[in-house]
Amino acid sequence: MARPAQGARYRGSIHDHPDFDPGQDAEALYTAMKGFGSDKEAILELITSRSNRQRQEVCQSYKSLYGKDLIADLKYELTGKFERLIVGLMRPLAYCDAKEVKDAISGIGTDEKCLIEILASRTNEQIHQLVAAYKEAYERDLESDITGDTSGHFQKMLVVLLQGTREEDDVVSEDLVQQDVQDLYEAGELKWGTDEAQFIYILGNRSKQHLRLVFDEYLKATGKPIEASIRGELSGDFEKLMLAVVKCVRSTPEYFAERLFKAMKGLGTRDNTLIRIMVTRSELDMLDIREIFRTKYEKSLYSMIKNDTSGEYKKALLKLCGGDDDAAGQFFPEAAQVAYQMWELSAVSRVEMKGTVRPTSDFNPDEDAKALRKAMKGLGTNEGAIIDIITHRSNAQRQQIRQTFKSHFGRDLMADLKSEVSGDLARLMLGLMMPPAHYDAKQLKKAMEGAGTDEKALIEILATRTNAEIRAINEAYKEDYHKSLEDALSSDTSGHFKRILVSLATGNREEGGEDRDQAGEDAQEIADTPSGDKASLETRFMTILCTRSFPHLRRVFQEFIKKTNYDVEHVIKKEMSGDVRDAFVAIVQSVKNKPLFFADKLYKSMKGAGTDEKTLTRIMVSRSEIDMLNIRREFIEKYDKSLHQAIEGDTSGDFRKALLALCGGED
Repeated sequence: MARPAQGARYRGSIHDHPDFDPGQDAEALYTAMKGFGSDKEAILELITSRSNRQRQEVCQSYKSLYGKDLIADLKYELTGKFERLIVGLMRPLAYCDAKEVKDAISGIGTDEKCLIEILASRTNEQIHQLVAAYKEAYERDLESDITGDTSGHFQKMLVVLLQGTREEDDVVSEDLVQQDVQDLYEAGELKWGTDEAQFIYILGNRSKQHLRLVFDEYLKATGKPIEASIRGELSGDFEKLMLAVVKCVRSTPEYFAERLFKAMKGLGTRDNTLIRIMVTRSELDMLDIREIFRTKYEKSLYSMIKNDTSGEYKKALLKLCGGDDDAAGQFFPEAAQVAYQMWELSAVSRVEMKGTVRPTSDFNPDEDAKALRKAMKGLGTNEGAIIDIITHRSNAQRQQIRQTFKSHFGRDLMADLKSEVSGDLARLMLGLMMPPAHYDAKQLKKAMEGAGTDEKALIEILATRTNAEIRAINEAYKEDYHKSLEDALSSDTSGHFKRILVSLATGNREEGGEDRDQAGEDAQEIADTPSGDKASLETRFMTILCTRSFPHLRRVFQEFIKKTNYDVEHVIKKEMSGDVRDAFVAIVQSVKNKPLFFADKLYKSMKGAGTDEKTLTRIMVSRSEIDMLNIRREFIEKYDKSLHQAIEGDTSGDFRKALLALCGGED
């Protein structure tokens, strides 16, 4: 088992057992398997408490003492997933990988996901050991077996990775970084078709340090992350392999955290994946995987394994996990440093926000007005024509169409649409026809109307809009409803939640960049509040979160991690409750990554039984000209399916057709 380089801290969850005696362990295992039945508890306790090196010594002692093969006896005595897990632990890492690869290419069909996971994530040394172990165990050449079972560019990239010749020099040439950025751009975005060979050569051979800089520069040069270009230019297993390589270059522990989460989420568990990762990473980077898992998915890896598995299998997996990170939001010191650096990078890289709806060229409001009148005149309504025009015009162009419609026909286009279109489609079309500030004002009014208040809608709008947008909403609210937005909020909400909303509704958030000294003071201010002093904590958070600029707040969150080893979002979730907690979390998430905030809201509006059409409509209308393209990228990155696919699977008819037009394409 590979150990960390000299000076690096050990990040595995399994350690050498103190006072280790291989002969004694061999006897204990023999006793546990002797007679009728076997003592599974004793077996799992012993094997999961020894390092892989120690297990190999136990195997040797077992053979010397009893003339038997320990792995063969374990296979005979144990069954199912538990047997697969324990036997996996007994093999050296390279032989474990070799067995997994052999299983992936044996029989009918190929387990491409297994091949991708292993070959994309292993170091040069681990690849060389895997190739040698495969040769020794099966008397076959691994490259020949893989080329015989795969094809195309997917096969070519696998062969490149199998060479184990990725550059390992930490010295990076800036000129070569720029050249690789240009070559990747020309091989994909600028080319009719794609030059896959360039992607294979660069991603398959350059050092991780070099590629990280290439990815950063690619984002600056093109306005899109390399992952978006890969999804747009490549397809199938080749696309999945290249995305896995990119993820492992960025962070191998994060790649495995994602793989573990996906292995356990939803109905059923992908036990082979779960076993393979828990076995192979337990002495490498399990602590890092655990920390990223908890930060990313707001639950510990331990708790997810505990809830998703059972019996001795569960007990063994939990031993490999090595502990429950139940203090949500608290970072290990090493992970806190990584989080700090991530904030540094996010402050440097500025991703351009792009909508999916843009002004149409050759715009003719006169023709559009006539086409809409024709679509609504006489018996029946041509919803397709209405959708096609409204979803392919910018909001400014729609306002011109409204005015032209009234000038030509003496009729109110909004009134005609209300009478001709109904249900979810009507709400969507009418929302698109309203100026953005008036649309937001109406959504806020609806959220406060009647019995009960839609606090989530109030939070979503007020926590995410800019000062200029908030001021425009105030004017629109006063104009449309003859009452100030502040008075409406004050009469419909109460306590700290009311104070937060009223503060946000003033549109007086500071603008401009960060103040490092002030950010340190702000972070200390909220860090110094005693745990349990809820009122004081809420007041301090409100003073800072509702007034400071977004760039400044990013620095505050970074300084907070540095001072406390906690993420501010998790502190809010731990110390606060109800609408106050939800409002502060929304502000924090918007500061961190606003497109991701909306991607999460869209996902939740469509997951499970039933669809929250109001939220879905509100976000698709309000973000279509601002950052819908960015939201799409965050959606597919987090949920492994495109927003287009989610809408297509969860809606129907003309409503679906209109939403897909606003979505603007399939990723």
